[in-house]
Order: sequence, then structure tokens, then C-alpha cells
Amino acid sequence: MIGCRDEDFDMDKKHIAMFISSLNKGGSERVLVNLAEYFYGKGYLVTIVTQYRAESEYGISSGIKRVYSEIAEGEIGRSRILNFVKRFRKLRGVWKAKRPDLILSFIGKNNMMALLTSRLLHIPVVVSVRGEPKEEYYSKALRMAAELLFPLADGVVLQSRRSMDFFGVSVRRKAVVLPNSIHPAFMKEPYRGEREKKIVAVGRVDANKNHRMIIRAFAALAGKYPEYELVIYGEGELRSELIRQVEEMGLQERVHLPGSIDDVAGAIYKASVFVLSSNSEGMPNTLIEAMALGIPCISTDCPCGGPAELIINGENGLLTEADNWEMLKEKLQKIIDDVELARKLGENGSKIREKLNPDLINKKWETYFHQILA
Repeated sequence: MIGCRDEDFDMDKKHIAMFISSLNKGGSERVLVNLAEYFYGKGYLVTIVTQYRAESEYGISSGIKRVYSEIAEGEIGRSRILNFVKRFRKLRGVWKAKRPDLILSFIGKNNMMALLTSRLLHIPVVVSVRGEPKEEYYSKALRMAAELLFPLADGVVLQSRRSMDFFGVSVRRKAVVLPNSIHPAFMKEPYRGEREKKIVAVGRVDANKNHRMIIRAFAALAGKYPEYELVIYGEGELRSELIRQVEEMGLQERVHLPGSIDDVAGAIYKASVFVLSSNSEGMPNTLIEAMALGIPCISTDCPCGGPAELIINGENGLLTEADNWEMLKEKLQKIIDDVELARKLGENGSKIREKLNPDLINKKWETYFHQILA
């Protein structure tokens, strides 16, 4: 286990432990890291507990402690039950050793583990569902476990009002909706000049993000708009497959998948259109950030309702059906052809900077934690 000794902590300050699988470069991980940095900057003691270290992770300030809760490779046996017991004891041992004043857990089974391993330790636990609840709790057993365990939490944080419908009354009674804040890198003034002939998407390249939908829509428009290109930023298991698809279409000079990059804000700042094509989302950071930059945005209307809570269709962005590339093609063509509409969508979209200003949203999280601790 990597971390600090208990005597390193100044117990006059509140100590917040944040639990997630890893700090892999994804939306939920970025939100957790942003919160960790905010609370650390405000003088709190912060420990991030992860099961493992991913290959490509977000960096954290040196003063934020990092602890690993996964059992060592030599401890893993053939019995899944015994392995679970070992993991349970290891994580419970972390809470006993560090004695945080509050535990914040992110995503799926992590929320259940945080609740179970902290029982009778008198540490308040806040669990947070970061995506579509039906996706995070995809089986009947997981849904039953969530209904049984979530009422034990001191707080439940959801991403959208629509996601409340997934849970029963006992959970909804203690649940709050706390939106994601805009990363400071995206709080710059929107670009006012002529935009680049570039359609962009940002996110993990996997089945749920459904970048195939964007590629098909773009392919249908490529002949009519030869000056435009499509750039999809992000890593994932489908990246190589999508590159092959683009090559088979003969669009390798027009469609690019450069992988993950550090300066996303700089790369998409002057783009003509941003597209979110996911089949399901919670409150998508990439959409929030693109809107904040004043880029005209199109998003699928995901079941959880996050994009629909951000976009008023036709006013500050356009909503389109999930997995409907033909409708997406029409929306793209609409923005490309109608300069005044594109200007209006971008300008109105950038007003999200006022609503989701990081100082405002982070303060809401802090106030909520104070209520839990009181």
C-alpha cells in the first residue's frame, strides 16, 4: 500500500477520502481529481483511494495522498469469494488506518464496497452515480443491492433529475443532483473569429460513445463539404477498428483519430461543430466544456437526461436521437449551412460558464459535505 503515515495528518483539518477504481483519463475520474484539487487547495486533507494505477492517468498535487486498495498479485487465489473477502478486509483496513471524516465514492460497485467496508466505523459515506443508473447497475442483482445499500449512505449524489426515477423513495429522499463544474482550462473567452472547417468529438473510443455514428454521418456529407474534416480525440479499445473503417471508406485524409492529447481545449477551440454521440451518459464533461468554449454543439438525447438538461434544443445546441446517423447528418448540415444559427447556438451555449463555474459548483459540493458532517 502506498500512502502516508497516520501521524502525517493534521487532524485539526477535515480529512476527505475519495474512492474510485483508478485515475484513468475519463470523465468521472476527472471530476474526482478536480474535486480533490479543490478541497486540497482549500486546506482540507485529501486521500484518493484507488484499486490500481492505470496506464494513463490524471496527475494530482503532491500533497494529495494516494492509497491502493487492491490485493497483491500473490494474494489472488482461485476462489472468487475468498478474493472478495481479502479485498473487503484490505479496503476496510484503509478506512481504519486513515480515519477520514468523510468518504466520497464514485461509480457502480465501488459505491457498494465503500458502504459495506465502512459499516460501524462511524465514517459518513457519500456515494455518487456518475452515469446512467441502468448502465452502472446493469443486472437485477446489482439493482437489488443498490436499493438495499444506498439507504445506508449519508448522502447520494446523482447527475441529473431524470436519474432519480431509477431509485425508490428511500434513496430519492436523501439524493441530490450536483452538476459537474467546468474545468478551468475551458473557462477562456469563446473564439470570435472565423471557425476552422473542423467537426470534433472527444471521449473514450468505445461502443457506448458510438463514434461510428459520427463517422457515418460525416461520410454522407464529405462529398458536399470537401473542405471539412472530422477529428475524434480519445483512446479506447475501438480506436484501431475505427481507423480501419475510415481507411476502407477512403476518408483517411479527412477523418483523424489522434488518440488522447493534453490540451483538448486548445485543439477544439476554433472548431465549427462539436458532437457527442453517446448511447448513454450522465452529465457529460466534454459537452459542457465544448459549450463553454462557444462551439456549436450537437448531442444525442441520452436516456439519463444529462444532455437534455444542458441543451435547450435549437437555442444553445441541438439534440438528436441516439444511434441515428441520418438524423445527425441533418443536424450537422443545418449548422454548416446556417451561419446565423451556428453563431446563436455557440453564443447561447457559452452562457453555461455562468451556471457551471468551477468556484460555484465546487462550493456546492463543499456546502453539501458540511451538511453531511453536521
